[in-house]
Amino acid sequence: MKLSARNVFDGKIVEIKKGVTTSHVLIDVKGLIFTASITNESVEEMGLKVGESAKAIIKSSEVIVAVE
Repeated sequence: MKLSARNVFDGKIVEIKKGVTTSHVLIDVKGLIFTASITNESVEEMGLKVGESAKAIIKSSEVIVAVE
């Protein structure tokens, strides 16, 4: 698989919260939790399960920085 995204993090699925149409898939990457919002259909098609390895891939056109 080739990606244009530069931010690819190896992790483990720790939770899948299913809603009516959308699921939140929580991926633990070295203690940091990434949350992906994907369709329930995608969760089923990909066969996602808690405890499995997964990659959190982030592609963004903006990064916002804030300080106090």
